[in-house]
Amino acid sequence: MESPEIIDGYLMQSGLEYETVNEGMWIVHDDLDDIDNIVVRYAPPVVVFRVKLMDLPEAQADRAGLYEALLRLNANELVAGAYGLEGDSVILTETLQSENLDLNEFQAAIEGIALAIGDHYEQLKGFHQATNDGESSR
Repeated sequence: MESPEIIDGYLMQSGLEYETVNEGMWIVHDDLDDIDNIVVRYAPPVVVFRVKLMDLPEAQADRAGLYEALLRLNANELVAGAYGLEGDSVILTETLQSENLDLNEFQAAIEGIALAIGDHYEQLKGFHQATNDGESSR
């Protein structure tokens, strides 16, 4: 991949709503899968896909259970990508090599994130404290 313009082309071809944040960074809005704010960042030699799923629960016991669930999902459910922590948030990321990235891989990364969230969100939100009203940031 020679430049971030190729990502723009892939986004247009995919038919997803998106906005350009700055050169090399976009936010994808996937209304079809009820997933919002997938950040796509072109950072050669990779393209990074990232979405914030939820804030961490306040109670340490809830956090411990959530951490175990995330590790199990990473090991058993995710083919590519991984759940992780960024600050006080649970995120889902996927990273692909930018050099030979094609449209099919690009679309698969976004679809994989949407599928993982659709399959795992109900389980993970159970760890979220009632003080946060059980709402996510997705």
